[in-house]
Amino acid sequence: MDKNVEKVITQLRDREEEGLRKYGVNTERKDLSTLEWLQHLQEELMDATVYIERLKNDLSILKPTIYDTEDFDTQAIKDAMDIQYHGKAKDYKQPEND
Repeated sequence: MDKNVEKVITQLRDREEEGLRKYGVNTERKDLSTLEWLQHLQEELMDATVYIERLKNDLSILKPTIYDTEDFDTQAIKDAMDIQYHGKAKDYKQPEND
């Protein structure tokens, strides 16, 4: 099996064990309504969005350093940093640094 898939499976199992230790329940619990599950999902996705914004800011700080380095294929790096939306590259403006 793909080593990346194996790693994700291991992480999921570890996360389930941690959740059971910490909260005493898993996702098979019956005490939450569909709306409550959706609320949990929305909160998790909001957290994920904050993490994405943090990482984008980290990249914007590193971007000039990477582009100025002669050891790298700068066009390949620029291409790799393009953000994809539904298979089409979207021009993405990096946030201004304070």
